[in-house]
Amino acid sequence: MNTLSKKDLSLIGLMLFSLFFGAGNLIFPPFLGQSAGDKTWLAMIAFFITAVGFPVLGVVAVAKSGGLTNLAKRVNNVFAVVFTVLVYLSIGPGLGIPRAGSLPFEMVVSPYLPQTISKSFALFLFTFIFFSVAYWLSLSPTKLINRMGKVLTPLLLLLIAIIFLGSLFKPLGSYSVASGDYSTNPLVKGFLDGYLTMDTIAALNFGIVIALAIKSKGIEDEKTVVSISIKAGLIAGGLLVLIYSLLAHLGATSGFRFGATENGAQTLTNVTTYIFGKPGAILLAATFTLACLTTSVGLITSCSQYFATLTNKISYKSFVRILSLSSMVLANLGLTKILAISVPVLNAIYPIAIMLIVLSMLDNLLKESSLVYKFTILFTGVVSIVDALSQVGFKLDFISDLLSKLPLYSQGLGWVVPALFGIILGLLSTTIKNNLSNEIFAQGENLK
Repeated sequence: MNTLSKKDLSLIGLMLFSLFFGAGNLIFPPFLGQSAGDKTWLAMIAFFITAVGFPVLGVVAVAKSGGLTNLAKRVNNVFAVVFTVLVYLSIGPGLGIPRAGSLPFEMVVSPYLPQTISKSFALFLFTFIFFSVAYWLSLSPTKLINRMGKVLTPLLLLLIAIIFLGSLFKPLGSYSVASGDYSTNPLVKGFLDGYLTMDTIAALNFGIVIALAIKSKGIEDEKTVVSISIKAGLIAGGLLVLIYSLLAHLGATSGFRFGATENGAQTLTNVTTYIFGKPGAILLAATFTLACLTTSVGLITSCSQYFATLTNKISYKSFVRILSLSSMVLANLGLTKILAISVPVLNAIYPIAIMLIVLSMLDNLLKESSLVYKFTILFTGVVSIVDALSQVGFKLDFISDLLSKLPLYSQGLGWVVPALFGIILGLLSTTIKNNLSNEIFAQGENLK
């Protein structure tokens, strides 16, 4: 079988959307809109690049390469192991999964708890139920298409649609004036805001989930799997653009009525409470929880599938059990502690992930040159890792001072120019190497 019905393609596209769309995706666009005000759509154009474009390309890159490890091996084998493990640990049990379990509780449950109920006990009860459901859904990855594509994703979209339609009947107001960096450089700020969704890194995990889901439908040809992955990515990407636009609009209009808030969760709470009253809190809680649940299932599934390939002694289902339990424990330790440890790691690997995806998309042009991959990842990694070390208080003064002179460094994009330099140097080195090989070969032929 080398074809997929439109219905199955749509379900896989909806499944991919639900894997991407977690709580972070729900709260960052409205906060951007509230802060950007009349510059919202300039910022959103750049936001779409890092929050939609690169994640979709990441899914395609992984499907095309046959897995993240194969893609990373184009740099070298050691890098492939270290980088892949870091990606799966940081976006999975180290941050992504525990955050998804604790964030909906912190944002929409904790503020409404009666004083007579212990917050610690309530968090334990919430995360126990949350991860029990995630565990059950993750046990059968081949059934995710039906469970998420037919049920969870449509329900999530319905909840968001209700909030937006409510704003049409009870308008919030006009766009406010842009503040902070959004007023001076909305494009760069929007680009960096797209990092916060962490979806580019997540895409490196989800690519293999989507490929397996496609193969479960009887598709065996690798080119067809890649082609369907692209189509599913376009469906998911289109939905992300639509939902992000609606949420950004809500945030931009809320700034006029409520003023500045500390985060997007507060922005959405203000919006839903204004439109629906106290029932709005219930609606928001359901939306947050469902968004986090779908993302958790995708992360548990993809991480378990990867770790199961590293050893024959622990099965996929055992890893699902281990990750679900460990994530529940970490979620109960507190979100602040998790972020303090994991965010610097994510900031170190995010630019590297972007460049791996870019190079994968340029394979035909670059002719899969190993030197291009090596130099590009080396120069990108030096800048991003030094930045991450600085964030945890380990500063290399001489190197930091030197890197601070790079273009766009103060905007958080200091790695861009070194990455481009790495591509150019890699291409030149490959050309020189090939010319020398041809000359040696020609001389050998002449000696004959």
